[in-house]
Formats: sequence, C-alpha cells, structure tokens
Amino acid sequence: MTRTTLTPNHKPTLDAIAWMEKLAATLSSDTPAQAALLFEQDGYWRDLVAFTWNIKTLAGRTAISDMIVATMPTATPSNWRIDEDATETDGVIEAWFTFETREAKGRGYLRLREGLAWTFLTTMTELKDYPEKRNKLRPKGAEHGANKNRQTWLEKRQHEQATLGYSEQPYCLIIGGGQGGIGLGARLRQLEVPTIIIDALPKPGDTWRNRYKSLSLHDPIWYDHMPIFHFPKTGRYSPPRTRSVIG
Repeated sequence: MTRTTLTPNHKPTLDAIAWMEKLAATLSSDTPAQAALLFEQDGYWRDLVAFTWNIKTLAGRTAISDMIVATMPTATPSNWRIDEDATETDGVIEAWFTFETREAKGRGYLRLREGLAWTFLTTMTELKDYPEKRNKLRPKGAEHGANKNRQTWLEKRQHEQATLGYSEQPYCLIIGGGQGGIGLGARLRQLEVPTIIIDALPKPGDTWRNRYKSLSLHDPIWYDHMPIFHFPKTGRYSPPRTRSVIG
C-alpha cells in the first residue's frame, strides 16, 4: 500500500487509506479470502476485467470470498493507492484509487459505510506489456533516412484494406459496428491488434443514425466520450442523434 500526500486532518481520506491498507495486507497474506470481511455482509465488488478477466458483479461476502480465492494467486495485486482526497456525504465515504496486478494497471472506486465497503469497483486501465500508443509512445509520423520502399500513411492504409481479412487474418472479429464495437475497435487499434468490425448495415453507426429523429443521449456528455475522440467542451449536455458519438 502506497500512501499519497494528503492533509493530515482530512478524516475521510485517512479512513479510506486505513481500509485500503487492511485490504492490501489481507490480500497478500496466507488467508486472502479474509478480505471479504472488510465488506458489508451484502456489499458489492464490481470487477471490469482487472481480476476476473470478465465483467463481474460479486454480491455478498461469500461471492467476494470465492472470487478472491480464484483470482488472487495469479493476479498478485499491489501498489494500492488512494488517488485523491476522499469525500463523505451522509456517512458514506467515497474515494478513487489506483492499483496494479501482475499483468495490468487499474483504477477503482470505493464507498465505505461504518468502516466497511459498501461498493468496490476495480477496472483494468492498461496492460503493462502492451501500453497504449499515446503521449511519448505515439507514432512518430515521420520516417527519416533513405528507404526506397517507404510507404505513406495512405499507402499503409490501402495495403491494410486490401490484405486484412484476405491474405492476412485478424486476431479479433467484432460483430456490430455501433458505439460499443467502434469503441472496442479503436482501443484494439491503439494496441496494434489486427481487428475487423462487421455490421449488417451499410455504414458504421447506422444502428444509431437510422433511429428516430429526436433521439439524443440520455447521459451527460462527459459519460459518452468515445476512445480517442472526445466531444468538444462547448458541446451540448446531451448530444442529439445528428451529432452523436458515431454520427
């Protein structure tokens, strides 16, 4: 457990750190299943790929204990860290945190009531051996030196379109070109995983585009960003169909 620099008298944050330290110590002990006792009797652990390599909701101490027994020996979590100041409202402490497993880095959200976890979210954000091509890892775009076989970006694109799925097979096939399929495809593209997205409709996003005229997103705009492509800060609170995530 790694402490973060916080105000010493900020009690919600100190309480969240204390709980996280207990979790880290128990999960790394000889009896990791005892970590389930740090949850309410009917508490929840929601895992998005980080430990179960699936999307799982564990309800209650028994289910949480079973998941811990099944996953912790290979996950070996470490570096649990409260990410920023926790907050407290009506007796519920809420805090963001980060962590690592053997294969990945993750981020999560914790809600505590009376010293026990009410809900606990863990999500995988990055595979350690396959980091996303961003910031300093982004493609350079320029190729220096003499190379008579050099291809432009367009030529590489055309080559991929002509060969992927024909002479070169994808590693992943995504069925459905809606916002979910496009988002997954964008992430796999950044990881350089050869991927093909197929859809029954003529163009990507038609499943949204062809619906009723007044359709708009029900969630606020910051919940609906697509990977790589974010809405502008001046965008509408609830984007309409004609300016949707895929329109």
